[in-house]
Amino acid sequence: MTTRTPPFATAIPTTDEDPFSQEVLADPLPFQHRLREAGEVVLLERYGVYAMGRYETVRAALLDWQGFESSAGVGITDFRSEAPWRPPSLLLEADPPHHDAPRSVLEKILGPRELRELAPRWQADAEGLVDEVLGQGLEFDAVEAFAEAFPLRVFPDAVGIPAEGREHLLPYGDHLFNSFGPENFLVQHGAPHIGEHSAWVNAQCLRDRLSPGGFGSGIWAAADRGDLTAAQAPLVVRSLLSAGVDTTVHAIGAVLHAFATHPEAWAQLRSQPGLARVAFDEAIRLEAPVQTFFRTTTRDIELGGVRIPARSKILMFLGSANSDPRRWTDPERFDLSRDPSGHVGFGMGIHQCVGQHVARLEATSLITALARRVASVQLIGTPERHLNNTLRAWKRMPMRVELA
Repeated sequence: MTTRTPPFATAIPTTDEDPFSQEVLADPLPFQHRLREAGEVVLLERYGVYAMGRYETVRAALLDWQGFESSAGVGITDFRSEAPWRPPSLLLEADPPHHDAPRSVLEKILGPRELRELAPRWQADAEGLVDEVLGQGLEFDAVEAFAEAFPLRVFPDAVGIPAEGREHLLPYGDHLFNSFGPENFLVQHGAPHIGEHSAWVNAQCLRDRLSPGGFGSGIWAAADRGDLTAAQAPLVVRSLLSAGVDTTVHAIGAVLHAFATHPEAWAQLRSQPGLARVAFDEAIRLEAPVQTFFRTTTRDIELGGVRIPARSKILMFLGSANSDPRRWTDPERFDLSRDPSGHVGFGMGIHQCVGQHVARLEATSLITALARRVASVQLIGTPERHLNNTLRAWKRMPMRVELA
């Protein structure tokens, strides 16, 4: 990385590296290290956008929604000059006041009482899945067997969508998160099929497709009460289906990989099952399933001696912030004695993931069920990464277990 002085700023570090290249997406840590060491703000010359990778800088920007807006898009596309490929999310791609009502409705629907009611059912589902997988053998692909299978089983049921067609959810979410980045090889790969996936997802958001008692029917009930408009309701349901599956799949993959590569942590979990929640958040900190999001400056902002002009795109590296040694001791280590609270893997501030407690419940239900049956977990062969512009994910994770 180099330093130069553009006419609108003091000396600013610049780089011609491409954070969306196949090489960096497969192994982002070396790039993230260079980004953090270069400065608080770095200019990505290839895209003409600013980047930040240090924990304190990223966290402050996430909290400052007035200065770093989401309503111009959380991807590289500026919605004020280019129309998005789908109607913007009322949560992720909106700011107050438009963001307030949808957020408030979902916070109630995904609240503590609702999750307490779901917990026994999901724990039983997790135990049933573990029994099913282990009954077929002690070697399996942990991504397919657990990280994908469990969220695809329990979360769509909770939303209230039919079982038929759920195979659209993962490729839809994959393309959605890819589209936050530039139009590279990943976006081009998903584009030919996104119309089909998107049409199915949108159809599930209609009132008559949703079973009574689920999250989706709760959103439509909020519209009937006047808390939302009838036009907003399907978009809020779509937000659940867009961000409620992929991210949890990748988060569960992250925690399974962390345990497989840290056998002492698995033994610790088995002796202290209450550590399941800490393990999940530590895995989110370590892997950060959502690696990057963009914001757009609403005014001229100075950071680290650099003046960033209004209407500039800012690329925030959440994964880099969660690995910043300025904030975390030995950040690349999975440590159940660490307090991982404060990580930005779920964002921060008013746009912090509204479904994070749902994801925690899914993950802790599954790893708790596994810990009851399995004495040890280990990788066999070489795991394979799933490349995505925004997500950090496992595509394949061959695993062997020993029963307790």
